[in-house]
Amino acid sequence: MAVRDDYEDGKAYNNAVAEEFRANEGKVGGDWEGRRIMILTTTGAKSGQPHETPLGFSWDGDRMVLSAANGGAPKHPDWYLNLLASPEVTVELGTEKYQATAVDSEGEEYDRLVVARSESNPAFVRNQSRTTRRIPLVWLDRIG
Repeated sequence: MAVRDDYEDGKAYNNAVAEEFRANEGKVGGDWEGRRIMILTTTGAKSGQPHETPLGFSWDGDRMVLSAANGGAPKHPDWYLNLLASPEVTVELGTEKYQATAVDSEGEEYDRLVVARSESNPAFVRNQSRTTRRIPLVWLDRIG
C-alpha cells in the first residue's frame, strides 16, 4: 500500500502505486483507496523516456477527463507538460490498456468542464483556490 509520506521522491511513489495497481487489477490502497484511478504513461518532453503517473479522473460522456491541478501548486505537473510536447499517451484502466490522444479543453468546453468538475469534486475547487494559474482540464480520446 503506497503512502506518499513513505517515499522520498515522486518517481518511486508513482512506481509503487503502478505496481500495486497492476497486481490488483486496478485497485490500490493507501493514498488512493476508494478513489477512481488510472495510470497515464507519457513521453518525457526532455528525456523522451516513458513516465508513469497514477491519476484520478472523471468522465464526460465517454471521454476521460484529467485535471492538471498539481495540488494547486504554481506550476503545471510534469505529466501535463509531457503531453503538451507529445499528446499520444497510454492509459491503464483496471486491467485494460490502450492508446489515447490528449486534447486540452478550451473556451466554452473548458468552462463547462470547470462547472461540472467544481460540482462533483471539492478538491478541484480547493486546488484552483491555491493557485493563480488556470488549471488545465484534458480529455483523453481513445485511439481506435
